[in-house]
Amino acid sequence: MKSLKIVVLAKQVPDTRNVGKDAMKADGTVNRAALPAIFNPEDLNALEQALTLKDLCPGSTVQILTMGPPRAADIIRDAMFRGADGGVLLTDRKFAGSDTLATSYALSRALLKLNPDIIIAGRQAIDGDTAQVGPQVAEKLGLPQVTYAEEILKIDEQEIVIKRRLEHGIEVVSSPLPMVMTVNASAPECRPQHAKRVMKYKYAKTPSELQESQNGYLESLYNEKEYLKIQEWSVADVDADDQQLGLLGSPTKVKTIENVVFQAKEAKKYTSSDEDINKLMVELIASHTLG
Repeated sequence: MKSLKIVVLAKQVPDTRNVGKDAMKADGTVNRAALPAIFNPEDLNALEQALTLKDLCPGSTVQILTMGPPRAADIIRDAMFRGADGGVLLTDRKFAGSDTLATSYALSRALLKLNPDIIIAGRQAIDGDTAQVGPQVAEKLGLPQVTYAEEILKIDEQEIVIKRRLEHGIEVVSSPLPMVMTVNASAPECRPQHAKRVMKYKYAKTPSELQESQNGYLESLYNEKEYLKIQEWSVADVDADDQQLGLLGSPTKVKTIENVVFQAKEAKKYTSSDEDINKLMVELIASHTLG
């Protein structure tokens, strides 16, 4: 089997477990500065599929492609600690406020430059839950796509065979290469960070991060070791059309946002006795919760 060039589409997302009153801006976009940032969970499942392919096909490489503010480089380093070879950060003020259409356009422009054999992404991001970016990228690049992927069963020079997890069962499909695959949360969890890789890549930086650090030692190390360089691309670097980026290129508009907090008006305690269980069942049936 030939070596593969694999690109994982990953996203740094706000931790939706900690959503507060300042989570959204007045224009309807996410106030990312007010929320802790994490590696999108299903993108970690996608990364594991990519690393599995790398293990199966010696000489293969795994690169992370993410779009976001400068701090999004954190997930590229995280992926490198787990087994990825490097990554590209798409960062530019012109990307700000992008919906799925504008995001997939920007990513597709970068992917044309990277020219991978396989593109792997998580099914969806927890900050939007749209599951649209992966399929839109495939459409923009004119590539076959396999969604809801759970396991790679076989790969050879011509095609890849994938098991899909659907609502009422599984499906096994094949696709020619190059292709796009989106991965379910039911796929294997990503392997943990490896201590030796953490030591090797802990000083990996984007040019902007290196400039901000103003650390002569890091700059010397960065120039000596090519593997510490995380690429940073702007709109100009991917030759993108400004009209299709950011808020300008995003037809999705948020009209209103409402925070809903569920609170129990009353609480009841039941024991495991037959009497209490019977009482609970009677109440649930009377309220039409059951039956």
